[in-house]
Amino acid sequence: MSENILVAVAWPYANSLIHVGNLTGSYLPADIFARYQRLAGKQVIMVSGSDSHGTPVAVRADAEGVSPLEVYQRYHEGFLDLFMQLGLTYDLFTSTHTQNHFKVSQAIFLALLNNGYLYRESQKQWYSPQQKRFLPDRFVEGTCYICNYPDARGDQCDNCGSLLDATQLINPRSKIDGSPPELRETEHFYLDLSKLQPQIVDFLRQREGHWRANVLRQSLGQILASNLHGRAITRDLDWGIPAPIENWSGKCLYVWFEAVIGYLSAAIEWAQINGNPSAWYDWWYNPEARSYYFIGKDNIPFHAIIWPAQLIGAGEWFGKIFEKREAAQLTLPYDVPANEFMNLEGDKISGSRNWAIWGIDFLSRYDPDPLRFYLTANMPEAKDTDWDWEDFLRRNNDELVATWGNLANRVLSFAYRQWEGLVPEPGQLRPADQEILSTIENGFGIVAEHFERVRLRAALNEVMRLATEANRYIDQAAPWFEIKTDKDAAATTIYTALRVIDSLKVLFSPFVPFSSERLHTYLGYSKPLFGEQFLDTIQDSLGEHKVLRYRAGEASGRWQPSQLPAGQRLLQPAPLFKKLDESIIEQERARLGQPG
Repeated sequence: MSENILVAVAWPYANSLIHVGNLTGSYLPADIFARYQRLAGKQVIMVSGSDSHGTPVAVRADAEGVSPLEVYQRYHEGFLDLFMQLGLTYDLFTSTHTQNHFKVSQAIFLALLNNGYLYRESQKQWYSPQQKRFLPDRFVEGTCYICNYPDARGDQCDNCGSLLDATQLINPRSKIDGSPPELRETEHFYLDLSKLQPQIVDFLRQREGHWRANVLRQSLGQILASNLHGRAITRDLDWGIPAPIENWSGKCLYVWFEAVIGYLSAAIEWAQINGNPSAWYDWWYNPEARSYYFIGKDNIPFHAIIWPAQLIGAGEWFGKIFEKREAAQLTLPYDVPANEFMNLEGDKISGSRNWAIWGIDFLSRYDPDPLRFYLTANMPEAKDTDWDWEDFLRRNNDELVATWGNLANRVLSFAYRQWEGLVPEPGQLRPADQEILSTIENGFGIVAEHFERVRLRAALNEVMRLATEANRYIDQAAPWFEIKTDKDAAATTIYTALRVIDSLKVLFSPFVPFSSERLHTYLGYSKPLFGEQFLDTIQDSLGEHKVLRYRAGEASGRWQPSQLPAGQRLLQPAPLFKKLDESIIEQERARLGQPG
C-alpha cells in the first residue's frame, strides 16, 4: 500500500510581495520535497493558500484606504502568478477566505469548546482611543519584556522567538499610527494551553532525535523553561471568521488560531474539488500518513505547539461536528522542518527599505531553474545564510552550466550527430562503464535518504557529486577521439553516458524541473516527468476565488536508475542553461535599496 504524504506549506500573508528569503524558507523546499515523494511513488498532496485574514492584511488596507478583501485578492493573484512561474506544484493553493475554511475553522473551535479546552474570560486588551477600537496583538508593537528587543510584535518576538502576552509589552504603540494605546476590558475565548501541556510535551518528546534542533529548542525547550498559558483565540474585529457563538457579533476567530487550520481545510477543499469528498481521510484519519510542515523559524511555536494543541484538543469531536460522523483523532505533525533565515548581501532582508530580491521581479530577467538551484544550494536549513550576487553567478556558471548543463548537452549533441539521432547500440560493457552505472545507481539510495530526512542541500550536493563523477567518466573515455579509431567502443561509451544522464535527470528533477523536463524530451520520452499546474476558479457563498491546482502526471515510481533502450530516437538538443555575464553582479547590486 502506498504511503500518504501531506506537504503542508506556510500560508503567505496577503499583504506583501514574496522575496527570495520567503521562497527558500518554506515554499521552495516544500515543492522539492513533494516532487521527490511523487517520483518515489508516494500519494502526495501539497496544500496551502493565502492568509487572507492576517492582521498585516488589515493594516495595509487601513493604510491604503481600501477594504481588506481588495488587498487580499490583489496579493493572492500575485502569489498565483509567481508560483506558476516558479513551478510550485500545489495540489491546491487556495485561501482562508472561503466558505469551506470558515466551516472547518468553526468546527475546530466548537470541538475544542465541547472538550473543555476553551474558556471565556474578560481581560484587558490594548485599545486605541484615536482609532476607537481594540487592537489585535499584531496591531501593537513595543519592547519585548523577555529580551528587550524594541520592535517586538504583540503576539511574538522575532528576536528571541518567544510567544508574548501583548499586555506586557514595554512602551507599546499602535502599528497603524504609532499612538500609545490604553488597556480596556473585553471578553474573549481562550485556548487552555496549560490543560493541554502534558499531551503537547508528550507529543514533542516523541519527536526528539527526529526533529531539527532549532524546532525542538523553540517548542519543547520553551515549554520546559516556562509553562504554557491560556491564549485568546477571538478578537474584536469584523474582518475574519465569525466566532460561532450566539450574540457575539463583531468578534472573529484570531488569525493565528484559524490560519493553521487551513492545512486541514485545504485538504478537505481539494477532496471536494476532485469529486471525492472523503479522500482527505487518507491523510487526516490515517495513523500511517506522514505530514510535513514547511515553515520559517519565526513560525515554529505556532506549528510545533499551537497547531498540535488544537488537533489534540479537538479530538474526535471535530468529525462529529463537521460531518456528523464518528471519527478518529486527526493526524499530528510528523515533522516540522523549519528553516532559518536568508539574508541579502550581508544585511537582513527588509521590504520597507526595498532591500530584497522579489521573486516575480527576478523571474522577469532570469529563468526559474537557476533561482531554484541557488536557493537550494544556499538553503538556510541549520543556520542563516546569505544571498550574494557574485556567489549566484559563480554557482550558475561553474556548477549548473559547466558541471551539469554542459555534460548533458555535449553528450546528447554528439550522440545526435554521430548515430543519426538514435541511442547507439552498446557492445559489451567494460569495467569503467559498469562502475559509473553502479555509482549512479547507488546514488539513488543516498539521495533518497537525504530527502526522507528533509536534508535538501545534502541531497543536491550528492547529485552534483554524481554529475562530477559522470564528467570524469566521459573525459577519461573521450568518445570524440575514440570514434576516430573505434566507433563501436565510442558507441558503448555514449550509450553508457546517455543512461547516466537519463538517471541524473531524475535525480536533478525535484530541484530544476523545467530543464529536466526539456532533457526528458531530448532523450526521446513522450510522457512528461511531472504533471501539470493550472489555475482554476471556485465559486461559493463568499464569492469567486482563484486557486492553483496540480494534475498528476507520470512521475509516480520514476525514482529509479535509467533503463534507456538502445535505438530510442533522440530529439535535437539545445543548451539547458544560460551562462551569465559578470556585469549582472553590479547591475543587480545597484537595484538594491532603490525605490520600487
